Amino acid sequence: MADEWRQKCDQLWQLGANGVPTPHGVDWKAVFEKKPLGRNLLRNPAPHGVSHSSPPPEREVTGVPPSPDKPPQFEPTGDFSGWSTSTEVLPYDTSGIPPGVVVCHLPQFRWFSMEQRIDLKAEGLWDELLDNFQPDIAIEDWYEESQLHASIYELNVKLLAADGQTVIKEHTCSPTENLENYSHNWKKVSHVFSGYGPGVRYICFHHKLKNQFMLEFFGTLVTDSSVVIKSTRSAS
Repeated sequence: MADEWRQKCDQLWQLGANGVPTPHGVDWKAVFEKKPLGRNLLRNPAPHGVSHSSPPPEREVTGVPPSPDKPPQFEPTGDFSGWSTSTEVLPYDTSGIPPGVVVCHLPQFRWFSMEQRIDLKAEGLWDELLDNFQPDIAIEDWYEESQLHASIYELNVKLLAADGQTVIKEHTCSPTENLENYSHNWKKVSHVFSGYGPGVRYICFHHKLKNQFMLEFFGTLVTDSSVVIKSTRSAS
């Protein structure tokens, strides 16, 4: 029976043809049922309920303060189940204000962070695949050109060892936005980990978006985040 499940996995992902080790000690039935290869291992990849296949929603700037009967909004709305979230309040930027000038309102910026940790063994991957074959790990993310600031998005992805702390490989991305010309589209961020070495057991996916509050809340959206383990590897 075990050989039958191993054969099903081989047929599904062409493991033998790709040179993927398929040892007898693996629970191939569990691997087949969990289908860890070729699917997005992140939970709830679109917490704002939008997709990059459609343009980001346009926001109406009212300039009207929120009703005193309601608390002001400082964080984005959405379904963030599956994510660990946190907020970092940034200091006011007064560098461009001449001495003696009184300013009634200044924008206050906050980083809104979202993080997930993926347990690769729990998802159905096996030691020989991760240590010997080292399949490509494809990362993808889409963030909104909110035009709130020159820095509105940061990504950090770590491949971690079995202790959950030791970093085997890391990728960071912190693009700078061009604010001279108005643009309101989705921007794609992607990276492929390959040849990262043995011992990877967890992936920590962390991105943060910059939001602004000045009379009313303006956020930066993100969507279609993904971490996909391939059944192939890049040529070394």
